[in-house]
Amino acid sequence: MAHPYLPHTQADIRAMLEKIGVKSLDDLYADVPEGCLRKGAYALPEALSEQEIRDCFAALEAMNARLKVFVGQGSYDHYTPAVIPYLTQRSEFITAYTPYQCEISQGTLRYIFEYQSMIAELTGLDVANASMYDGPTAAAEAAMMCTASVRKCPRVLVSATLLPHVLAVVKTYAKFHGVELTIIPADGGVTPLGAIEAELEKGGVAGVMVPSVNRYGIVEDLTGFADAIHAHKALLVEYCDPSALAVVKTPGEWGADIAVGDGQPLGLPMSYGGPYVGFMAVKKEHMRKMPGRIVGQTLDKQGKRAFVLTLQAREQHIKREKATSNICSNESLMALWVTIYLSLMGPEGLKEVNRISSDGAHYLYNELLATGKFEEVFPGKPFLKEFVLKSKEDAAQLQQRLEKAGFFAALPTEEGYVSFCVTEKRSKADVDALVAAVKEG
Repeated sequence: MAHPYLPHTQADIRAMLEKIGVKSLDDLYADVPEGCLRKGAYALPEALSEQEIRDCFAALEAMNARLKVFVGQGSYDHYTPAVIPYLTQRSEFITAYTPYQCEISQGTLRYIFEYQSMIAELTGLDVANASMYDGPTAAAEAAMMCTASVRKCPRVLVSATLLPHVLAVVKTYAKFHGVELTIIPADGGVTPLGAIEAELEKGGVAGVMVPSVNRYGIVEDLTGFADAIHAHKALLVEYCDPSALAVVKTPGEWGADIAVGDGQPLGLPMSYGGPYVGFMAVKKEHMRKMPGRIVGQTLDKQGKRAFVLTLQAREQHIKREKATSNICSNESLMALWVTIYLSLMGPEGLKEVNRISSDGAHYLYNELLATGKFEEVFPGKPFLKEFVLKSKEDAAQLQQRLEKAGFFAALPTEEGYVSFCVTEKRSKADVDALVAAVKEG
C-alpha cells in the first residue's frame, strides 16, 4: 500500500469512491488550484534510532533563545508546581473526550465540577461553566450572552482599556453575530463612568464590558458602574485576571452579572500562546444562557456522590439551531491543570504570588524611572504586577536591545508606550540585571 499506516484496503477505497460517485482520490481535490497541490515525495529524513531522535530534537531545542520574561499583556510567566504535569496524566482523569456517558466519565466530570466551584469562589458569583476556549472568546461569548438575555437591545458597550487581543476577538464575533459594539475611549488610562452613562441614556444597551485589571496594568475602580448599568436594565461584564482576584475586589463584590477571563495565569505555561482555558461565571439568574458545559453534583442509585452534565440539553452542543453558542469543545485538560494549581496554592498561596509579583513590579517601576530613560504615563494609578512607561529611546529599538541582553521586556504598545510585567518567578537579581541592561544603552 502507498500508505501502510492507513487501515483501508484498495477494495475499501474503491467501494467508498463508487459510493460518492468519483473515480479516484485525486478527484476529491478537483476544486483545489493546481498550484496549491504538492508534487513529488515528502522530504522526510531516513529512519533514526531512539537516541538519534533524542539528539536531533535536543539540537533543535538548543536553537531557541531563552529569555527572562518581563512582559504580560494577557500571558503571564507564573510558577507552575512540578507535580501538576504528573497528576494530569493519572488514568482516572484521562477518560472520554466528551463526558456525556457519566457512568464512565466520573474522573473528568469531577474535576470539571471542582474547577467550576473554584472559579465561582474566585469571582464571587454563583455558577461557572467549562469549555471556554480562552479569555478572548469567553469575552465574545459574554457579549452575545448580553444581547440574548436583554431583549430588543442589540448594543454592547466595551471599554477601550481591555487587552488589545481581547478587544479584537470581541469585534470579530460581534460583526458576524449582529451585536453592535460601542467602544468607550479611555480617560487617564481607565474606563470613564460618565461616558458609559451617556451611552446608556441613548438606549438599546444590553451590556457593558470593562476590565478588572486593564491593558495598562491599572486596577480599575468600578465604583458606581453596577448601579448605573442596572438602572438601565443592562448587564455588567467584568474581564478578569483570575490570579489577581485573590487580592482585588471580585466581580461579585463590584455587582457584576458576568465574569470572564483567561485561566492561563493559574499555573498554565505560556506555551507560545496556547492552549489556554477561558472561564465564565454568572449570577444564577443567567445560568441557562451560558455557553459551554456545566457539571452538577447528584447521587447515584446507591446514594453515592456522582457528577453529571446539567442545566442544558445535549442539543445545546450538537444542534446549531438549538444552541445558545457553538462553543462545545472540551478544554478540560487545561481546566484540570488549573484545578490542581488552585488546590495546591490555596488562598494564601495565591495572595503570596500577588504580593511577591507586586513588590517586584513596583521595585522595577521605581528603578526604571531612576535611570532617567523613562517618563510616567499614569502617575498615581494603582497597578499590581504590570505597568506602562514612556521610553525616551525608540520603543522597538529598546525591546530589541534588551532581547540581545537576554530579556523579553519593554513590549511596545499601540499608544507608543512600553509595557513591563513582574511575576513571582523574577528575583531581585533578575530585576537589577534588567535595569543594568537598560542603563547600558
